Formats: sequence, C-alpha cells, structure tokens
Amino acid sequence: MSATKPFNIPKTLVAAAFRAVKNSAGGAGIDKETIGQFESKLKDNLYKIWNRMSSGTYFPPPVKAVAIPKKSGGERLLGVPTVSDRVAQMVVKMALEPVLEPVFLPNSYGYRPEKSALDAVAITRERCWKYDWVLEFDIEALFDNIDHGLLLKALDKHTDCKWVRLYIERWLTAPLQLADGTLVRRTRGTPQGGVVSPLLANLFLHYAFDVWMTRTYPKAPWCRYADDGLVHCESMKEAQEIRLALEVRFAACGLQMHPAKTKIVYCKDANRTGTHEYEFRGRYVKNPKTGNLFTGFTAAVSPASLMAMHRKARRLNYRNRTDLSLQAIASKLNPILRGWIAYYGRFQPSALGPLYRHINKSLVAWTMRKHKRFRTSKTRAGAFLQKVSRKCPHLFAHWKLGTEACLLDGSGVS
Repeated sequence: MSATKPFNIPKTLVAAAFRAVKNSAGGAGIDKETIGQFESKLKDNLYKIWNRMSSGTYFPPPVKAVAIPKKSGGERLLGVPTVSDRVAQMVVKMALEPVLEPVFLPNSYGYRPEKSALDAVAITRERCWKYDWVLEFDIEALFDNIDHGLLLKALDKHTDCKWVRLYIERWLTAPLQLADGTLVRRTRGTPQGGVVSPLLANLFLHYAFDVWMTRTYPKAPWCRYADDGLVHCESMKEAQEIRLALEVRFAACGLQMHPAKTKIVYCKDANRTGTHEYEFRGRYVKNPKTGNLFTGFTAAVSPASLMAMHRKARRLNYRNRTDLSLQAIASKLNPILRGWIAYYGRFQPSALGPLYRHINKSLVAWTMRKHKRFRTSKTRAGAFLQKVSRKCPHLFAHWKLGTEACLLDGSGVS
C-alpha cells in the first residue's frame, strides 16, 4: 500500500477494466462522452480513475435514466452510467467476481462467465422428462427492489476489501437522472444497466433464493436465470406448497413474484413454461431410433422471441434495398441469421420455420422490385430464387439447413 494512497489498486487492473468496457460498447452517460472520446485522452482519463479510486475520493456521477420497451409491453428504466463510471465499476467487478464465482451454486445461470440461457434451457429440458410439475416464477422489478442492507450484509460475508465495499455502497445510492434533469434519490435497488449490478443481483438472490431453496427443499431441483427461474416438483401439491413458501421468503427479502408470470405448469400437457426467449410445451417429437412420433415436453423459441425477430427483419427492410445485390444482402443478413439459428434453433430448429418463410418472402419481394422481368409475377420471382438457392445453397444461412421450411418452393411462398 502506498504511503499516500489508502487503497492499493493496480493500474493494470484499471487498464484491463477499460478494455472490457470498450469490448462491451454501450452509449454515453449524463456527460454525453462516448467511448471514442474517452479513449482520445485515455492515459489521462485512466490515471484520474486510478488516482481517485486509490485515494478513496471517487464519487460516482448520477446515472442516466433511459426508458426501453419491454417485450411484454410497457417500459423499464435502464440506468446508463458514464464511460468513466463504467470503467470504475468494472475495476470492482474484476476484483469481486473471482471471489464470488466459487460461492455461487451451479443451478444459477444468469450473468455468469461460461454460463448461458441455453445451458439453463438444456437442464430444464432434461428435468421436464423426469418431473411432471413445474413452478415457474419471475421476480417483479428485481433491480429496483434489492434491499441495500441485506445486500451489504451478504457482501461483508465474502470480502473484507474496504475499497470494494466503499464503492459498491456509493453506487447503490448514486441518484438516477431523468430526461428532464430531475435527480431521483435511491434507497433501494441497483441500476439495471450498471456494470456491477448483475453481480450484485446474483449475490442477493444467492441468499434470497438459491441457498434457501437448496436448504428448504433439497429434493426439488431448481434452475435460476437472473430474476426468473423454475422449480421441478413431483406433484401439484408440492408445487403449490413451494409457491406459497417462496412468496413468504421473497417478501421477507423485500421482493415480490410477478403475479402474471408466476404459474404452475403440468409438463405432460400443452401448457407452456420456460424463459422469456424459450418456451416448453407438449410437442410431437420423433424417436431417433424408431422414427415414431411421441408427445414430449420440449423447448423451442417462444412466440414473443419469434415476433421480435420478425420485427427486426422488417426493420432491416431488405425488400426495398434495390441498391444492393443479393450477395450484399446475404453478407449483411447472415451474421444476424447465424446468431438466431445458433441460439433459438438449438433444441427445436423447425420452430424457426415461420421466420425463414418471412425472410424468403422478403427476398421474393426484393427480386420483384430489383428486376423488371419479375415485377408482375411472384411465381417467376420465386422460381428464380429457387434456382439460385439450388445453385448456391450456402448464400443465405438458413438455405444451407436444407429443411423444407428454409427453402423456396418456386411459387414465391415457401
């Protein structure tokens, strides 16, 4: 420790924090400074952050409030810190995460390195074959309602690093600045959008749910992804009992389950459960050994996610981009398509069929606008693209899958 600095924070940690922030991108905070502008004076900016954090004089500025639409309707307030503050938060995250990661339980999947929503879906899919009942829960406005006292108590249990504790406490109480400049003081919660907030939310729920659930109901497997999760039960009675107990537990921690998104599901019928991006319900599944169909409770892309992809595809508006060639459209669209296919097509690829058909119809519409000879005939435009897809099946990411839903049938309606 320096004789003049109360806290020993390595300069290399601050530099690594900036690289992580830069890789994550993100918009400007209340000071309107972009990552590029911050980087233009990188040495001076990083020194200021290191100097203030090391001396204990770093105080976070207010967090910019940005309203973003929810998939389910309405809006949620996202807190956008300044670039400097994101770097400072990343310094603390990089110091704290290696301490907390070994403590967190394996059935917690959200906001953790080497874990993803697909991992959560995979384990849920496996357990749905073994347990007939599922309690699906969603915590309402988790980031807005985290109790500061309980969170800091949990933090003290795992670290005695004074500067980590000091700056987390300051971030918890940093005000939110609304679009009109009004400052909103915060006595609960941690800004959704802050670099360190997801780690703090996981720490809070580690004790509010994970540890409590494992101790109280050791025979009921659970899976949590951020603020929602699933508990697998052997009977409806057990699911109802756990739901009531969980309501009491969350209330004691200052939290509440979302009344509309929390439900009990019977896995052997057509009811639905799962994450916001995936849904589980009864579907016809082919036995890989016999080829026979049976009804299985399996995962596939949710209708909400499918609709969101449709909306994005429409916003891209490639059907009207007659200034582009087909190859240029493919080069722009394929990275997006490959991401959707890899993420949403992992468990039930055929469920993406409506998306592929929508894209093919858009390509037919583009062909009719681009080439005069196809302007009056959707069938001829479809036949043209069908020839292209046979000759160049790898041109578009979904064409090369070769399934019926991915290909054009020559009529313009695939």
